[in-house]
Amino acid sequence: MGRALSRRPHPPATADGRRLGKVRVGELTGEQRALYDAIVGGPRARNRSIPLTDDAGGLEGPFNAMLLSPRLGMALQAVGSELRFGGALSGREREIAILIVAAVWHSEYEIYAHEAAGRAAGLSAFELGALSSLHPEALADGREALIGRIVLALAARGDLTDDEYAEAAEMLGAATLFELSTLVGYYATLALQLRIFRVPVPR
Repeated sequence: MGRALSRRPHPPATADGRRLGKVRVGELTGEQRALYDAIVGGPRARNRSIPLTDDAGGLEGPFNAMLLSPRLGMALQAVGSELRFGGALSGREREIAILIVAAVWHSEYEIYAHEAAGRAAGLSAFELGALSSLHPEALADGREALIGRIVLALAARGDLTDDEYAEAAEMLGAATLFELSTLVGYYATLALQLRIFRVPVPR
């Protein structure tokens, strides 16, 4: 007869409902500190529409959870940094794609963060509304509308039909399609982590 599995109690939620308390800056290990510095001192710090840290220096959004496994967190944040600051997509195209992933996942934090980034990239209130309601076909620019439709298919269905793939490959190219699929996977991962750790939108 097998041994009964031990039951670990779930960690208590904090006062604001989050399941994971903020890691204090003064308690960071060496690897955590390297990750922290890469996040707050990298290109995100120079291109930020919302704060990366709270008043005490604790990481906001998905970044606090990355400190749980700093080597994995370092790799994950590096992918995100490359997608946001080194990819071939324009700022508008990137934010269109991220906001569609956020809307599919109903990720309040991603919507909060990237509507601000989208406004900074030039998206209008009408365009933001179209993305939040998952209507990328309402975008006036044909390439942006195609990117929105492709990302919606990837985020909602996890695949493209043969016709969708052919259109994307012809109009965007295989390299951009690879970038978009990576972006969808990355921001879906963050949305999942934000959800399970109950990360709230800052007040």
